Amino acid sequence: MAEPHREPTDDDRATVAWLTRNVADALPAGALARQLARAREEGQPLRCKMGLDPTAPDIHLGHTVVLQKLRELQDAGHHVVLLIGDMTARVGDPSGRDTTRPVLDDAAIDANAATYQEQAFKVLDPDRVEVVRNSDWLDLSLAELFGLLRTTTVAQLLERDDFAKRYEAHRPITMLELLYPMMQAYDSVAIKADVELGGTDQKFNLLLGRDMQKAYGVRQQSVLTMPILVGLDGERKMSKSLGNQIGVRDEPGEMYGKVLSLPDSAMPQYYDLLLGEGLPEGMGPRDAKHDLARRIVTRFHDEAAASAAAAAFQKVIVDKELPDDIPEVSIPPGDAHLPAVLASAFGESRSAARRLLTQGAVKRDGEVLPGDPLDVDAASLDGRVLQLGKRRFARIRVG
Repeated sequence: MAEPHREPTDDDRATVAWLTRNVADALPAGALARQLARAREEGQPLRCKMGLDPTAPDIHLGHTVVLQKLRELQDAGHHVVLLIGDMTARVGDPSGRDTTRPVLDDAAIDANAATYQEQAFKVLDPDRVEVVRNSDWLDLSLAELFGLLRTTTVAQLLERDDFAKRYEAHRPITMLELLYPMMQAYDSVAIKADVELGGTDQKFNLLLGRDMQKAYGVRQQSVLTMPILVGLDGERKMSKSLGNQIGVRDEPGEMYGKVLSLPDSAMPQYYDLLLGEGLPEGMGPRDAKHDLARRIVTRFHDEAAASAAAAAFQKVIVDKELPDDIPEVSIPPGDAHLPAVLASAFGESRSAARRLLTQGAVKRDGEVLPGDPLDVDAASLDGRVLQLGKRRFARIRVG
């Protein structure tokens, strides 16, 4: 069902201009303004949907770009539906993938889903959110599944850039992966979404939601896509699998330091997408990063944590002093295997610890700890401070 024509007012157009000021796509053209006009006339808020598949324990700042746009719609008086894709996570979103995603077990998905909701509420107002799970409607009978499959052609699905590339390269595409966009699109039917939000990598899926709604006789949604936030390398998208993410649950000091490590070239995008404003005029890159770091830590922790993180950064990174609060790690007396000590102190795997030692990335009381030998007398570590990278410290105690 298409959106009936309604003439937007100047206020409707101004709202659209504000909401779309930093989006990549607002599709179809003019649809959101007509929806706002309809919502105003009918006195009913728009239903604004965003889906998150709980495929990892944490969300990062890249996820919050879309969440922040959802918050703006929320603050404009519209109804927010946060969809936890606990059923679609069992398939795995093929967007941007050139191989099939590994399958997660049910326990991991359920655990991740619980933390996703908690973390999303760091951006959204929890009192004004409807949280749903698509397992409530995607456990389809065969008859319902056949009906879903009839709505979409294989040719449509192969229009997706990632599917097209894999097909051309003769890489496997499972039938389950082909079903994923249709499952996400059916979510919009079940929710009766008026607006769906996602990253630019979700554009195909979001537009397919419009087609699916039309096939089921549901009023079609408009689509807002947000640019993809780059990660710590300033080039590739922020992703846990790439190890270039800033997690919303990172400790304040870790979060502050990661922001300071960003390349200067990333600053305009971070200010635009995370703060909704331009880079401050007349502010140099160093001061802009400190300003951004303070504001990000304050958002996800509080102002006191941001001030403490800034002070710790000055002390440890700039002044090269030890932090005030260093965790202690106990090891048994006798021979100590350095990779095992590092694994215990910093949570690294033993293979990663060996590599870090070889690279000279580990210090003992400020001096590089040799990567050979790997087995040392535990007494030589007793009371000493091990440092991994610039910001991670542990004091070793024997016994």
